[in-house]
Order: sequence, then structure tokens, then C-alpha cells
Amino acid sequence: MAEPPQEGAPPTGSVAQRLAHWQRPGTLSLAAPPPLSLYVHLPWCLRKCPYCDFNSHAPADGEEIPQQRYLDALRADLEDALPLVWGRRVVSVFLGGGTPSLFAPAAIGRLLDDVRARLPLAPGCEITLEANPGTFERDRFRAFRDAGVTRLSIGVQSFDDGALAALGRVHDAAQAHAAAEEAARCFDTFNLDLMYALPGQDLAALDRDLDAALAHAPPHLSVYHLTLEPNTRFARRPPPGLPDEDTAAAMLDRLVERTAAGGLARYEVSAFARDGHRCTHNLNYWRFGDYLGIGAGAHGKLSFAHRVVRQVRWRDPQTYMAQALAGRAVSNEHAVARAALPFEFMLNALRLREGVSLASFVERTGLPASAIAAARAQGERRGLLLPDPDRLATTPRGFDFLNDVLDLFLPEAGRGAEPAAASGRDGA
Repeated sequence: MAEPPQEGAPPTGSVAQRLAHWQRPGTLSLAAPPPLSLYVHLPWCLRKCPYCDFNSHAPADGEEIPQQRYLDALRADLEDALPLVWGRRVVSVFLGGGTPSLFAPAAIGRLLDDVRARLPLAPGCEITLEANPGTFERDRFRAFRDAGVTRLSIGVQSFDDGALAALGRVHDAAQAHAAAEEAARCFDTFNLDLMYALPGQDLAALDRDLDAALAHAPPHLSVYHLTLEPNTRFARRPPPGLPDEDTAAAMLDRLVERTAAGGLARYEVSAFARDGHRCTHNLNYWRFGDYLGIGAGAHGKLSFAHRVVRQVRWRDPQTYMAQALAGRAVSNEHAVARAALPFEFMLNALRLREGVSLASFVERTGLPASAIAAARAQGERRGLLLPDPDRLATTPRGFDFLNDVLDLFLPEAGRGAEPAAASGRDGA
């Protein structure tokens, strides 16, 4: 049975009216909401990188980041959203960007105080802050820890000065090493972001980057293939010397081999971790958990008894601040169509090496297992999905050809289309 035509767009009006709209009867049946995370977007950076398609903005010359006004807007946004998540405990908080470490530690402390005053945090709640080595200061990292941050995610990308220059990064290799060393001193767990298939990079250069990264014994490593995303400078003018597909595939094989030898297990497409250091926030994304997203351009996913709702905040920082302070932070929101839920669930869950239980599909989509029975059977016949009646997981071949697996779960109208990419960097 299809959703009624009015499902997509909620009524304008108070949050109470919107809540009543999402809570009305529908065709799905979710027994209980999944775990809830909080994502906070801080959109400013020192300089826009030529490969970056995130919602990030470099201040104009002489312009200061309006930290206090933005914090006021975040608080107003959070307070307006509270009725939608009332009584639910938060398992992780992720401060992403942009470059959140541009905000003063005192500002991060105020932000986390505002969050704690309004949302119950689970014991041991993971609180991650994205940091850029270009903003590295030894005392600043310690101050972030004292403000309540428990995990740092450092956008190193490379430890090679030539590669960093080609990527348009504002830091050099020495700053990258210094930031990693200080993160290891200040935090029990931290992540390093690395990119591969860089302009002019070969396997020997990749090995040197891996030597540098693994020398810091990172508890968590996120590794991304450089891609030419639409509406970026690299898309308009690709850099010379990009490795071909075969070389890039060989690089990924080398990454998997060497991280395993270094004690980092690949638990997700782009994520490698030591025992006890998997990213709670990312795991909640991949397991189709809920996340409230606040801040300019932030996306969110919230579950109700009869529907799953996606939200987007205003993208432009100035517009966002004005709208959030006026009680209108959400630019648009819609219920996920019943037919799209299997694909959306699998787009996340099958990124995990171990997959997820079939029971979690039923619990988190509100659909019966029969909704994906035909696609599962086809995936098993093609050797892409494991023939496990209780688990949804790819075979090694399916993990390597994940888009082929995901295509099985597209709604009929979209079958054969290019699947959307999942979240890019650590926590984003």
C-alpha cells in the first residue's frame, strides 16, 4: 500500500504541528526508535580545498567567523528540535565541518554545555571534533579535551608536502605529524583521514604515506579515494597525473594489506580500527540509526512509529543563522517513501564488513523481511550476498562490487541508476 500523496511535505507551522504530522498513522510499523546521534555542522574553513564538495565556506579577507551568533543559532535550532526527540538518549555527538577546530575551545565548551543541558547523553557518550593540522596548536588540543571532546578526527590527507600542495591543503607534513603526536598525547582515541590515488602518486609514494601514518599508531584510520566531485574546482579542471583505475585498485589492496598488518581491521568500506576504537557515530549511521543534524546545511534522519523522516537545514550560514534564530532552521523535510527504504537501509548497512542482522532491517525500516526477499535471493544466486537466513552481509566479491549489490535493492523505477554515494569522511 503506497503512502498517501500528502506524505512528502509537512505542514508549515509550529514544531508541535509538524510533530503531529509525522506521528499520524501510516503504513510502516516501527516498534521502537533506533539509537540517536547528534551531528553539529560548523561550516567555516581557512580555505576551500579544490576537491571538497562539503558545505564549507572560507571567510572573506578580514572577516571574522561569527562564533557567538552561530552558537546562539545552534542553541535555537536544538531547542526547536527537542519535541521531535524528546526523552531519547544520545549515544554520540559529532562536530563536523568545515573545520570545527577554527572555533575557540571556549566556544566548543559552550556548545557542548548547551547540548548537555538539553539532551540526555549516554554514559561514555563519544564526542568527536574534526580538526585540521593547519589550525594545530598544542594548548588548543588539550583545551578541546577539557571542554568535553573525547575523540579527535584529524584531516591529514597526506604526509607528503607535494601531495598536500596538489590537494590545496593549508598545512604541511610537519604540522600533520605534530597534530597526530599531540592527539595521541591528549586523547585515548583519535582518527587520521588519509586520501589515496592523488595526483602523481604511485605505490611507492602511498607506502611512504602509510609508513608515516602507521608510525603514529592511530587507533582509527579513515581512507578515501580522491574523487572528482561535481561543482568542485577539480571537477572543472582535473589535476594532472591522476592514477588510472588499475593503479588505484592496487593502492586499495596495499592499504588493506598494510593496515591489517599494522593491527587495524577494516570494519567498513573506508574505516580501519584497532579493537575497541570503532567510531560509534559512524556505526550508528551504517546501522540505520537516527541522527539529529543541526547547523548550516546539516542533514538528519528521525524515526517515528509509522515513518522515517529526513531533514535538511538551510545551507548558507547567514541564512541559517537568521532562520534558526527565528525558529525556522529546517529548510525542508520529507518522509522516506516506503519503496525507497530497502535501498536506503542497504546503502548504509552493507558498507559494514560484518553486515547487520535481518531483524535490524525489520526494526529500523518498519517493513517485513519479505520486502527484500527477492533481492536477497538474487544477490545470493550471483554470489554477492552471504546465504545467511538471519544476516544481511556481502560476500568478499560483493564487498568489492558494492554498487552491484545496492542496485538489487533500488525501487523498480530507479533500477539501473547510479547509486548515491554514502557519507564521505569520518563522521560527515
